[in-house]
Amino acid sequence: MIFYFTGTGNSLYAAKQLDSDCRSIPRLLRSGRPLDFSAGRIGIAAPIYGHELPGMVKDFLKTARFDTNYFFLILTYGNRHANAVELARQFCDGCGLRVDYINQVLMVDNWLPSFDMDEQRRLDKQVDAQLAAIRADLDAGRNFCPEVTEADRAAHGEFLANMSRLPADAWQHLLRVTDRCIGCGICEKVCPSGSIRVADGRAVHTPGRCQTCLACAHACPQKAIGLTVPEKNPQARYRNEHVTLQEIMQANGAPRG
Repeated sequence: MIFYFTGTGNSLYAAKQLDSDCRSIPRLLRSGRPLDFSAGRIGIAAPIYGHELPGMVKDFLKTARFDTNYFFLILTYGNRHANAVELARQFCDGCGLRVDYINQVLMVDNWLPSFDMDEQRRLDKQVDAQLAAIRADLDAGRNFCPEVTEADRAAHGEFLANMSRLPADAWQHLLRVTDRCIGCGICEKVCPSGSIRVADGRAVHTPGRCQTCLACAHACPQKAIGLTVPEKNPQARYRNEHVTLQEIMQANGAPRG
């Protein structure tokens, strides 16, 4: 059993390679059902944002109860992981969760301010080889956590120093909807937190709960959702080539009555 959070499909793809029982964290958080789970092996597959777990993943870990003999974390990232494994493990410790195995997977980085998606696609990051090695570790019940160096910790410290110069809610105001919006509603269906809705034929982003996953910007067929900061390539967007748009909508979209 593996629980996942995904914006553009990377962590969903990783989850599918590691277990056949994949469950969406955003949908479970909205379900209103008790979050009690039992299995011989339970894991989390999620991206790291600013070297940490997304807010909704943290909410899930704080709320859910796991009855298992083996708990694991798989963190997907695209550039610098810094001390993400250490931070994730510390967070789990605070939730009373013993982590038996934690690892990282280098994949396409979908952060539009820093990376050109066309260039990222051309890089061979050996994703399947990484996942195969992790799958073998999990099947063997291996206990593992990558070494964290002082350079890793310094990288996160540098990030925090840069963030301290910005308003506390800066990333909540990262998205902007342009006049190219046709009100198709895809953005609403891929948003895991319900932060973007279509009203009067146009998408409207409401700050507050935004996970800054950029799912809406990447999925918009009109490229009508841009950023309030410069992008490396405003014409390039990304979705994991092994994951369909429908799968992301099913994972993140609000249930329809």
